[in-house]
Amino acid sequence: MKLSNKTKVLEQGEMTLAERMYLPAIVGGMATTLKHFFSKPVTIRYPEQQRYLGPIYRGHHILKKDEQGAERCTACGLCAVACPAEAISMVAEERKKGEEHLYREEKYAKVYEINMLRCIFCGLCEEACPKEAIFLRHDKMVPVFSTRDEVIYGKDKLVENMDQRYLRDGWK
Repeated sequence: MKLSNKTKVLEQGEMTLAERMYLPAIVGGMATTLKHFFSKPVTIRYPEQQRYLGPIYRGHHILKKDEQGAERCTACGLCAVACPAEAISMVAEERKKGEEHLYREEKYAKVYEINMLRCIFCGLCEEACPKEAIFLRHDKMVPVFSTRDEVIYGKDKLVENMDQRYLRDGWK
């Protein structure tokens, strides 16, 4: 039973001697190989060479400090609420007398943790922060993990080192 009367009969012509010996296919393949052989390679030697990631790359997280070295984070929790992967957790505590040089506000994050296995590097935490305390660096990748203990980033890995300040165009 035919569904339609639109049939097309194809007839295959006789192959030439060159086609029977696959010469056109071999020559075409060799031409492609030689073209790629003499072109510039697109790969880089990664550990020695680092590729420029661009200004909009979202990489390693960092908790910023102000010019005096005090932490900017006030543990408001807006970054944790904005995180769609629920990767950020924190514990807030009030600043004690004598700690004015360590924290800008009366409240600070005693514990600030990011689960890097859950983080999707969307940048919503960076946008939600009213104090510009958290940034996703555009010049540094997150290192490879070898054990599960290394995936939880606490304040020891996140807080900015004053000797190596991270500066982004237009930000302090």
